[in-house]
Formats: sequence, structure tokens, C-alpha cells
Amino acid sequence: MSDLSSFPITRKWPAKDPGVIQLYSLPTPNGVKVSIALEELGLAYEPHLIDIGQNETWTPEYLSLNPNGKIPAIIDPDGPGGQPIGLFESGAILLYLADKTGRLMPTDPIERYHAIQWIFFQMGGVGPMFGQLGFFHKFAGRDYEDKRPRDRYLAETKRLLGVLEDRLAGRAYMMGGDYSMVDVSLVGWVRNLIGFYEAREITDFDSLKAVPAWLDRCLARPAVQRGVTIPARG
Repeated sequence: MSDLSSFPITRKWPAKDPGVIQLYSLPTPNGVKVSIALEELGLAYEPHLIDIGQNETWTPEYLSLNPNGKIPAIIDPDGPGGQPIGLFESGAILLYLADKTGRLMPTDPIERYHAIQWIFFQMGGVGPMFGQLGFFHKFAGRDYEDKRPRDRYLAETKRLLGVLEDRLAGRAYMMGGDYSMVDVSLVGWVRNLIGFYEAREITDFDSLKAVPAWLDRCLARPAVQRGVTIPARG
């Protein structure tokens, strides 16, 4: 049996099966990236719900694994060389899982770097901008009388959707004909933008062609359908 006692997070969220990947997450756009990837890859894992509403990401145990105080994070008891490894930041986790399995990333070196840049595009652009628009459009920010912050994030969100539209023109998925970790990194954010964030109309989403078709293809995947609800909210 694997020994994960060196990871303080397991004291607060004990592993029932320490021999499988431990996922610490919440089904938000950032969180579901990893649950979708795990479902797509068929890797055994144990999900632990991290309640951000109760500030659980700021507990000492969680911060011991993810000093960024965000979700998700993982522990793989069978890391490189058979040694346990803990990882935070969703993009790093996606690349790690792809390397571990040899799947969901291009094998051509040049195309691999192209894929990595699009994952970074999600992490540095799509995620932060869509999330801020959600705050100003649906959450507390919608009550601000000054609409300039909202309009700034709206304009950038529409620009980013345009970038995705151009990229997906003539492509089934972001890297061409094959579904990859790039799609995994993006699908939760686009889904939330027009669903949970209720920004479909304000972003003129239905004026796009390639992005909605891509989203439908992604959401039709059984692993995506399962992953967007993991960990269960209870």
C-alpha cells in the first residue's frame, strides 16, 4: 500500500485508497479540467471535494500542497520513478497526465509546443478574463454602478472568443482532428461562460459558428459529461 503520510493534506482529507491518484478539487471551470482529463484517460483516482465557500483552500493542509490557494491539486502515488508526486496548477497537471499516459497531446515536437502554448493561452487569458466577466455580469460586480470594469472584461472576452473562432475554423478540435488537452483546458470555461455565468447574449456567442460547434462536440463526450460534476458537491 502506498504511503502518503508525507503529504499533510491527507490528514484533513484522508485517502480511502492511497494507491490511486488523489484529486483535490471542486467542479468549477478550473477544477473540472483535471477530472475530465482523468475520465478521458481512464486513470483510477479518488476525488476530494474542496469547499471554496468555506475557505478550505486557505487551510494549512491544502496550502501545503498548493501554495497558490486555488483548485485543483493532485497527488499521484505512482509518479516518476514510482515515487509519489504532488502537483498544483491545472495546466501543469494536464501536461503531467498526458506525459504519464502518452495520450491527449501531439507526438510531433513542434505540434506539442503549439499545444502547450494554447494551454497557456487558456491559463493566462481565457480563464482570468471569463472569470472576471462572470463576477461583473452575474455576481457582486453586477451591482457596481460604474460599468467600465465589466465592459473591459466583456470586450476582452469577446476578443478571446474571436481568437478561438479563428483557430477552430476548419478544425474539429483546437489541434485539428484530434481531441487533446487543449480542448480539456477550455471546455469548462466556455461552458460556464454561456451557462453558469449567463453571458451567452452579452458576448454575442450565437454569432459564432466554429466555437459553438466545437463546444457541442466536446460536451457530447461521455468523459466530459461525467467530469463536469466531479467531485460531487454533496
